[in-house]
Amino acid sequence: MSRTFSRDDTRRLAVVLAEVAQSVVMPRFRNLPPEAIRCKSSPRDLVTDADEEAERQIFARLAKQHSGAVLIGEEASERNPALLNMLVDADLAFIVDPIDGTRNYVMGLPLFGMMVAACHRGEVIASVIYDPVCRDAAIAVRGEGAWMAREDGEMSPLSVAKPAPVQDMECMIDDSGLPRNLRDMAHVRLSAFARNTSLHCAAHEYRMAASGHCHILLYNVLHPWDHAAGWLLHQEAGGYSAHFDGSPYKPTHRDGGLLLAPDEATWEEARQLLLVDRRHGSRQAL
Repeated sequence: MSRTFSRDDTRRLAVVLAEVAQSVVMPRFRNLPPEAIRCKSSPRDLVTDADEEAERQIFARLAKQHSGAVLIGEEASERNPALLNMLVDADLAFIVDPIDGTRNYVMGLPLFGMMVAACHRGEVIASVIYDPVCRDAAIAVRGEGAWMAREDGEMSPLSVAKPAPVQDMECMIDDSGLPRNLRDMAHVRLSAFARNTSLHCAAHEYRMAASGHCHILLYNVLHPWDHAAGWLLHQEAGGYSAHFDGSPYKPTHRDGGLLLAPDEATWEEARQLLLVDRRHGSRQAL
């Protein structure tokens, strides 16, 4: 891979998100009029004026810093799905989720984040997940690790949890998009774990896993703006991940699910528990 993205480059991405958070996202938090909130695919899939304005502002700053880069955002892709096809050949592309956890944001819950992933020819090379409330950024650079950058400049490395017995593992399973029968099966099998929760915000779930505060993440719906940044963060924090069939994840993939764990052995144990129908010896992909 010829394209590199330095730590300084990545920290500048964090600055972009921080600036837009303070100028656009936080002033509207708990201050959105009803007409500023709209449904997309369902009443649980929301977009707000803050999402759209934040994406425009992030795009403008990225275009100024990286002339010629392809800019792919959640809201822009809603209007023009063909943007996603540009990921494969782009020398430099940015995948942007201006507000991840929009429903939490609308409800006034301080569990939302802003994500950007830098990609080279379909491979993620750097990422930032920014928390506008706490004003800190989880940052990853491919091959160089992952760390938390706090507002005061303090930096601390990130590391996934140590492997543990299933009964001691905590997980976060997003069952959205699962057929009812598979969702019911998953819920029964999740009783083997110590705890299962969902923050309804991939940004914070990835940050928690990369910080060692949970062991297993599972997602079925794979929009790149939801997962590209977090996938790299988790990998650079020492984690292991793959599609449900064991093949490697890429942000160009739209399906196949994604399972993340501290290491390959734990990943396989979780896959056997959650994705294999042991009654018939066949794999049942969630």
